[in-house]
Amino acid sequence: MVPGPAGVAIRDRLRVSESDAAVLAEVGMFLGSLAAGDLAERSRQGLAHDAAAWAVRKRALTGRSSARWAGSITKATHDQWALARRGQAAHLAWLHKQIASIEARLARPLGAKADKHEGLARGYATRGEWHAKSRRLHTLKDRLALVEADWAAGRVHVVRGGKRLANTRHHLEAAGLSEQAWRERWREERMFLTADGESGKRFGNETLRVTDTGQISVKLPAPLAHLANAPHGRYLLDATVRFQHRGTEWLDRITANRAVAYRIHHDTARGRWYITASWQRAAAPVLPLNAALARGVVGVDMNDDHLAAWQLDVHGNPVGEPQRFFYDLTGTAEHRDAQIRHALTRLLHHTRRCGAAAIAIEDLDFTDGTSREKHGRNKRFRRLLSRFPTAKLRARLVSMAAEQNLAVVAVDPAYTSRWGVQHWQKPLTTPRRKMSRHDAASIAVGRRALGHPIRRRTAPPHPDQSDRGGHRTAQARPDTRRREETRPHIPGPRTGCVPPGGGAKAGDQGAQHRSEHPAEQQSWQQDSQ
Repeated sequence: MVPGPAGVAIRDRLRVSESDAAVLAEVGMFLGSLAAGDLAERSRQGLAHDAAAWAVRKRALTGRSSARWAGSITKATHDQWALARRGQAAHLAWLHKQIASIEARLARPLGAKADKHEGLARGYATRGEWHAKSRRLHTLKDRLALVEADWAAGRVHVVRGGKRLANTRHHLEAAGLSEQAWRERWREERMFLTADGESGKRFGNETLRVTDTGQISVKLPAPLAHLANAPHGRYLLDATVRFQHRGTEWLDRITANRAVAYRIHHDTARGRWYITASWQRAAAPVLPLNAALARGVVGVDMNDDHLAAWQLDVHGNPVGEPQRFFYDLTGTAEHRDAQIRHALTRLLHHTRRCGAAAIAIEDLDFTDGTSREKHGRNKRFRRLLSRFPTAKLRARLVSMAAEQNLAVVAVDPAYTSRWGVQHWQKPLTTPRRKMSRHDAASIAVGRRALGHPIRRRTAPPHPDQSDRGGHRTAQARPDTRRREETRPHIPGPRTGCVPPGGGAKAGDQGAQHRSEHPAEQQSWQQDSQ
């Protein structure tokens, strides 16, 4: 069972005036400069950082801004440093794995095939490839030495505003940006207008306050107090906010003075301002697996361009027709996110209509699938894996399914496509239903979530029509009625039973009573001659 989301974030557009935009930009750039200096100080401290050093940093920022702004800045710095540290650990693990893989293949003869039983990797195809990989091995070892030195010293490399945008400065023509446009985007990305909430305070946040009527006020830092247009050094924006999504839940929180964190940011591409509200939600109790699967499950096979889904009952039998929910992953990131949301929305609606309470998905992980050592020269397949949003799709499905009171079950993805094709594609193909391998894989995923084997029958075939071989398993649960009865022999071509009055001896009345058949009563004696 996949646990539900632990937080909620909603966003709305701010239609600010020119004066509001100027004040927000000035406050954001000033706080952004403080955040950059605090991040540099935290990076210099490395592993020697402790609670006392954190308090010193916060006191230094309090005199230049305010106590609450200092708390938000130091917390954001700590989270950013920790995220960079986790990324550094993942990069170390990736380097070790790549070096081990290349060394194993370099030790094999040219053109040698892999041996899974002996645990031997395949050799490189040509001498030129072997030489190129030996050079890459030295490059990776040098890089590993640098990363290990940074890891031991507690040194991380973080770029406020984004490393990609920083590198774009050297390729403005390729990015289609002028220097002035890049600088504006760089300043906007480095702004800091994020305030953590505090329970017990008015409307759940004293720094960025949003009232129940939608009015927004900002507590100005001490050096910018001259910009205030409201008492107590606050600036009241002309624009108001009205959260459409989860608006009632947000209103209940701020009315009860519960903590709500806010972030104001500027989208330079669209020229719009947005405000994001977020808060923690109580952890919902995770349903037991048997309770979630009591009404069946909808098995889902994730693919590069669509989701293949099929409803299964509690016995693992496909019900209804296969469903396909398509999406397009080309274009901008916003377009891809919208496509994924629409596909998941259709999937959730289909699950509700089916009456199922759970969705079964594969626990896919392509972290090592984009390397050349894994898939060789198949660049097209590696590019497909690199753009496939497995983590984002799974996280969004979990958060959206929690709002529909649907459970998500993650299963092992091993051999679901291969065994689904082997056991389910051909039997379910009809003149009016064209089964794809992805539809068969969705059945395999659903059966694995239900605890059934993927193959339709696990017992060996019967030697004859009796029950000596035992009942076929994986057909029904023990509590299912009539599961222990023998199959009825309905006359017809499918069962091989001869209907009454037919057969080779239909006209021989004596053959109807086998014990007194004339052929069986005649004696035979060998001729003495």
